Parts: sequence; C-alpha cells; structure tokens
Amino acid sequence: MISSQNEVYALAFKLLGNEQDALDISQDAFLKAYLSIGNFRGDSRFSVWMYRVTYNLCLDKLRKKKRRRETRLDNDADTELELQFEDPSPSPEERVLARETSEIVRRGLDSLPPKQRAVLIMREVTGLSYAEIAKASGLREGTVKSRINRARIALAEFLRKNGTFPEDYRHNNRKDGDDYEQDE
Repeated sequence: MISSQNEVYALAFKLLGNEQDALDISQDAFLKAYLSIGNFRGDSRFSVWMYRVTYNLCLDKLRKKKRRRETRLDNDADTELELQFEDPSPSPEERVLARETSEIVRRGLDSLPPKQRAVLIMREVTGLSYAEIAKASGLREGTVKSRINRARIALAEFLRKNGTFPEDYRHNNRKDGDDYEQDE
C-alpha cells in the first residue's frame, strides 16, 4: 500500500532506474493525484490508484527517453538495483559477488520491454497482487499474468546466458520457464 512519498519514489526509481527522474515523477504523481482526485472512484484502494498514476507517468517517461534515445551516463552505486542479502557481515568476496549479481539482474531487468519490467517489479518488488497490478496498470488480470510470465522467462534466459544460474540451469534448454516460475 502506498502510504508515503517514499513508496511512490521507490516504485518510480525501480521502474526508471534514475534518481532524478524518480524524484521528478514522484512529484508529478502527487501533483497529478491532487489535481485528479475527483477521478478517484473508490473502486480500489487509494494506494492502487496512486500506483496507476505513478506507473503511467513512468511509462510516459520511458517512451520519451526511447524516442530521444538517451544514454544513461550515471553509473553510481546509488542508482543500481541493490539485492538484499540476509548475512549481516558478508566477506569481501561475497560483497563483490553480490555487486556483480545485482548488476546482472539490473541489466536483465533493463533488457525487458518497459511494460513487462513494470508489472514484474510491481509483483516481485512491491508485492502487489495480480488484481492490484491489473487495476494499477489498466490491464486485465490475465494480461498481467501473461506479461509477468513472459518477463520471468526472458529474465531467466538473460540470467542463464550471463552465467548467474547454477550449471544445471544454464544448460537447460527449456523455453517455457517452468523451472523459474514462482507460484502465487
């Protein structure tokens, strides 16, 4: 549930991968929500509506970037998708491996089409249900499930090609993604 500016920013950052763009979109999302509050019908939770506003603004931003073919110049550690590990004191080797893995996963997510990446992040990172994602994105629930499945398969293939899966997964020629799919 979106209950703060931080959560709107977190969603925008995860979708856009850029701190400044996420700040701009967060501000735009709250402004748009304020100006459009009369359009909120109450069919869903307010947080889902805010996700939809944020999601749409992020997609618009990604479309504009694609048209302008912007090159991302920043490569700060602060702008990377960070994976969280439970070990509170990883060894230097583990930290390097985690950083490399995080970078590969970020590149894998970046390689996905924006609409697939968005629904996958909404599901796996923010923990929204399929129904909530459908409302937030304006899609049918079946379409959301399909996009998430295709995104998982594409991400798994990307990770397999980049050597991040164990040996038995890397040489697995299955295309349907059953080994990688998570059930609800």
